[in-house]
Amino acid sequence: MTNSHQTDLIARLPKAELHLHIEGSFEPELMMALAARNKIDLPFKTLEDAKAAYNFSNLQEFLDLYYQGMQVLRTEEDFFDLTLAYLQRAKADNVRHVEMFYDPQAHTERGVPFGVVTDGILAAIRKGEQELGISSYLIMSFLRHLSEEDGFDLLVESERWHDKFVGVGLDSSEVGHPPLKFERLYQRCAEIGFKLCMHAGEEGPPSYVREALLDIGVDRIDHGNRCMEDPELVSIIRDMQVPLTNCPLSNLSLCVIDDLKKSPVKAQLEQGLLVTVNSDDPAYFGGYIGRNYEKTAEALDLSNDQLIQLARNSFTGSFLPEAAIKAHLASIDESIA
Repeated sequence: MTNSHQTDLIARLPKAELHLHIEGSFEPELMMALAARNKIDLPFKTLEDAKAAYNFSNLQEFLDLYYQGMQVLRTEEDFFDLTLAYLQRAKADNVRHVEMFYDPQAHTERGVPFGVVTDGILAAIRKGEQELGISSYLIMSFLRHLSEEDGFDLLVESERWHDKFVGVGLDSSEVGHPPLKFERLYQRCAEIGFKLCMHAGEEGPPSYVREALLDIGVDRIDHGNRCMEDPELVSIIRDMQVPLTNCPLSNLSLCVIDDLKKSPVKAQLEQGLLVTVNSDDPAYFGGYIGRNYEKTAEALDLSNDQLIQLARNSFTGSFLPEAAIKAHLASIDESIA
């Protein structure tokens, strides 16, 4: 167990969350409530059944449930409720800033208009800023199991909202869908002025991290675990100070690692990488950001200084303007003074 002093430190530290899929914060209780509101039949009849379904042994099993759960999200109000519920939960963990992914293609392909999804999320983001004091940036993700052409279609469809996104991401099934599959799409996104994120090196090989970083030129690597198998790549990531958004409890749930003690977070900190700790899909993976910090600290025997460094990295690795980053880093200093 983390000692009470460390648990207290984690709770006190202001944090940013840089790897969070808003659809992955869909708690079973809310899912059942929205299914009832929208008169949709779910394969589970009780809350216990729904909770039991949140156990899986790999990325694909999780994705199957993840897309199934999305079926009940139909209206702007649904997306608003989903997003606000997450922000309220994040506030409890002293999260001050969030950069959240969402998957428009998973909604538009089942007939929910792009604007319904996006406007619902944006309305909750505004409310979160006003009432909870949490700033949020939205990152539009492309589904990598779909074609690059589908990605270009999404780029056109989303044009009216482009000023509402800080950047783009790439998620879903990784193996067999290397970063270079989306080279032209990402080139276009860079021209538009988007920040570039990509999931790489979660299940995919180190070469995917290399492609994302050196061929595509991403600003941030999501996950990035397997870069540790390539010492030359580790040196490049350290020299470039490219942020890595590690998700420890997610890695454990999806059997990317079979023990939290095998999380690369501590080794990455010790090697000077700009690693951050995040919750990924917290409703499915057994914990929000505070619990990820606590469980990782316990498993890896992290020092107080390392926990503080992770909190600092979360702001340094964000897409916030320099002045805002400095203000958040000062608030960390105040919290530990």
